[in-house]
Amino acid sequence: MKMKEANDTMKQADSTHNKNLERFKQQSKMTSNDMDKLGKKELEVLKSFNSFTDVFEKIQKKPQFKTYDKEGVKIPEYNAEELKQVSIGAGILLGGIGGAAAGTAGGFAAAGATTAAVMAIGTASTGTAIASLSGIAATNATLAALGGGAIAAGGGGIALGTTILGAATLGVGLLVGGIIFNVTGSSLSNKADEAWSQVLKAEGQINSICAYMKELSTISNRFYVAISRVNRVYREHLDQLRSIVEVSNKTDWNEFTAEEKLITENTALLVNLLFNMGKVQLVLVSNDETVPNSVNTEVVNKTISDSKKFLKERRLANVFE
Repeated sequence: MKMKEANDTMKQADSTHNKNLERFKQQSKMTSNDMDKLGKKELEVLKSFNSFTDVFEKIQKKPQFKTYDKEGVKIPEYNAEELKQVSIGAGILLGGIGGAAAGTAGGFAAAGATTAAVMAIGTASTGTAIASLSGIAATNATLAALGGGAIAAGGGGIALGTTILGAATLGVGLLVGGIIFNVTGSSLSNKADEAWSQVLKAEGQINSICAYMKELSTISNRFYVAISRVNRVYREHLDQLRSIVEVSNKTDWNEFTAEEKLITENTALLVNLLFNMGKVQLVLVSNDETVPNSVNTEVVNKTISDSKKFLKERRLANVFE
């Protein structure tokens, strides 16, 4: 009877453990996909800055657009060199995203896509200039330089989950096959109870990790919507600016109409807003490997709110669409 009860306990533990493992895997995959989508979008936006600088730098005698600071929203002043560097770096990273492992693009979003793009033209730990690499080698070198790995879906969370699952299955493995007949009933019961205890402990920790990854998915999707909204308005303005400069051949600021000057100023502000949004880290990395990372919710929410305030104040879009 003790053997049967122990065996039933083990079967239940094994079933519960497998369900937890599947839940963990599904949430991990979902979060990784959401973060990858955001990371790729951010890099595409940053890469597009070269189109803006090419047009903007053709305008002669234009004023220096200063830092925007209204209602707590701050947007840094235009810096052509920074934008060009970020554009080049983003292009390097995008070149290797397609063949890179799942979670790579999300890793850049987690650390801040602008930071990743700047890092891409830096130097890898081997002393090799990352910009001299190509494709997957460049993206992997940049991710490594950022201290990433599985950072896209939470870094420490993934590592911790793997450790928990490995430890939990250890107890289950004690009671399989013919071993069941080589121990006494009481020993068997003790081992079954120990294994069940391990599974319950693992379940609690997996619940915590899954909650973290779910929160990360939610915030990454909200940030994706916010960046896409600003980028859509920016693209419309860039097309108008390109038409003014390259189609109408207006390159003297003094010949611009009031409306054309406003379009130019707004385009420069939108570029800098996107540049600033790309700096935001979605993940705050834990210094303790046994503790999951945390989601940078407060900063992300403020950035989203600031972008809405800016678009509303400049009357550039319906922020509630």
